[in-house]
Amino acid sequence: MSDERKIKVVLLEPFKLARAVEIDASLKGMQKIVGGCIEAFYPFEEQVCIVCNDEGKINGMPLNRAVYDEDRTMMDIIAGPAFILSLI
Repeated sequence: MSDERKIKVVLLEPFKLARAVEIDASLKGMQKIVGGCIEAFYPFEEQVCIVCNDEGKINGMPLNRAVYDEDRTMMDIIAGPAFILSLI
């Protein structure tokens, strides 16, 4: 039996549709999903965060998703795999 805690997230992979998956809730498990050190990004008022690779753009990872504000202005673009996590 495994002692790993799992969490449900929405996985965002470049060139693929977003999908709900269960991942390992440990730091190591989250780093494995994004391919490196993680960065939590809180662009919305909702209680969610986007977890991505903190060096995704620097390392030349493929562009994934743009993040827009309520005025439809692009705030940032995520490079590499990421996931959306509910904070509640």
